[in-house]
Amino acid sequence: MSRADDPFETYLLRVLCALIAEQSVSRTAIRMNQSQPAISAALKRLREVFNDPLLVRDKNTMVPTARALAVAAQAQAALGLLDGLLRSGDGFDPATTERSFTVAMPDYLAPPFLAQVVRAFRAQAPHARLVAQPLGPQYDYEMALQDGTIDIVIGNWPEPPEHLHMSTLLEDEVVCIMAHDHPFAVPGQLTVERFLQAPHLVPMPYSIAQRGVVESTLATMRVSRDRRVQCPYFGLAPSLLPGTDLIMTTSRHFAAYHARQLPIAIVPSPIEFARMRFYQLWHASQHRAAPHVWLRGLLTAAAPVLTDLQAG
Repeated sequence: MSRADDPFETYLLRVLCALIAEQSVSRTAIRMNQSQPAISAALKRLREVFNDPLLVRDKNTMVPTARALAVAAQAQAALGLLDGLLRSGDGFDPATTERSFTVAMPDYLAPPFLAQVVRAFRAQAPHARLVAQPLGPQYDYEMALQDGTIDIVIGNWPEPPEHLHMSTLLEDEVVCIMAHDHPFAVPGQLTVERFLQAPHLVPMPYSIAQRGVVESTLATMRVSRDRRVQCPYFGLAPSLLPGTDLIMTTSRHFAAYHARQLPIAIVPSPIEFARMRFYQLWHASQHRAAPHVWLRGLLTAAAPVLTDLQAG
């Protein structure tokens, strides 16, 4: 939100929250669609208002002071309430809206899901904008939801934050995929012992604070797998399997989609993992906002394409 659109002059507080999340003036400028000088000027003003440096440089990052963290915690709650107040009386029509919607999501959902979302979005809201924001280990999606930078996060962590609203998009079983000519692709060959000893292909985690279903289960069993190869993206990982002895553990719908494109085999997991649950998360301040309700419905309506993939 720009200063011109902010009748309560909360611009400085939004800058502070973004600076604490990004720990960088340049990244904050990009996030808020502002110039770096504008963000630097806002930080200078904030330091004067609170009589505190707020952020101090440590190597290549800016570390928030205790005062900054305390102010930001109160600011996030206040901003959420104010945003809800401003939006509660707005009329909303998808066909005419020009607003931008941002959904933060990893690429562990098969591409047909986002493709269906985009088709429905373009048909229902031709003047609006949709941003698919990638997640990363350093990305604070909870703060981004609180300050309104993003609208929704799609996740599959076993224990999502309790203070966020949630609705399930898909529940899926865990399977293993490997090259079609892998010795363990033969039914009955992949045992628990062989699973633990085999070299595994593992995408990089999308959250430092949250373990996925596979890692959580293995930790509970007090065992680990051989994470021999790591790659930055889920969508890339299946293409690395053919011609190797690597195994990847993932959801069935994701495996089924890529098995149609690549010479890979889907094998039942020898370890009984909990079912993966993919869901959308949003902040309480957006729960009743008409644009947000519409966006959540759009994502929910696209989920059946993933169920179709499960069925093969």
